[in-house]
Amino acid sequence: MIKGMITNFKKYSFLMSQLIARDFKVKYKRSVLGILWSLLNPLLTMTVMTIVFSQMFRFNVEGVNYIVYLMTGIIMFNYFSGASNSAMTSVVENFTLINKVYIPKYIFPISKCLFVGIDFLLTLIPWFIIILLSYLGLGQYTCHINIYFLLLPYIFLCLFLFAAGMGLLLSCISVFLRDIFHIYGIILTLWNYLTPVFYSVEILPDFLQKLMKLNPLYQFINCARSIVLYGQAPNMTHLIIIGIMGLGMFLIGGFVFRSKQDKFIYYI
Repeated sequence: MIKGMITNFKKYSFLMSQLIARDFKVKYKRSVLGILWSLLNPLLTMTVMTIVFSQMFRFNVEGVNYIVYLMTGIIMFNYFSGASNSAMTSVVENFTLINKVYIPKYIFPISKCLFVGIDFLLTLIPWFIIILLSYLGLGQYTCHINIYFLLLPYIFLCLFLFAAGMGLLLSCISVFLRDIFHIYGIILTLWNYLTPVFYSVEILPDFLQKLMKLNPLYQFINCARSIVLYGQAPNMTHLIIIGIMGLGMFLIGGFVFRSKQDKFIYYI
């Protein structure tokens, strides 16, 4: 399955690039700042959430820079949320093209995940600037730029695979059950609160801390925070776990999508 997908990606790479370019044009159409919003949006969101959670609700994480802690959680959760949500609607939105010519249908959800991934890479610029500013006194604690930053691409790749697998699964379900568009929004809201984006897992009771380890997004975010905030390499077990979660979700989503895609034509 994976070999066939790679072959088709090469064959339809031009189409993939055109789909991504189209999404960029639609997103930034008639926008004065254009792509700069990809840099400003996480900064503005972080500023608002930092004020709300650190000043109003008094959330804090002992011993680490809360601003970087918060921003790391925000950009990683937002990538998953945006990628899976966009991928979910991709097949239904492109039904006219699917009905006219033969195209591997998984091109559409994967292109959405790649498009949101480009935005994600752009948000890493202000994220890294905030980390550097911690050395100049931004936040109570200084972050740690170290050799373990080289592990971040692996963590982000695992997150991409997980989001792409979820996107493939959701895009398949959405063809047969349009209610998933509304249901998934509620699920994402709940998932956001159940993921320690703005709070520390330490404030939870012991049994909830153990349950939190079953949350894939907690595992991805926690590995990144270990490197950035504590200057430590994530535990090898955790690195293996996020690899299994990412690849496993991608294989599950790909298998379900491939087994059902021939029936899409009858429902879209």
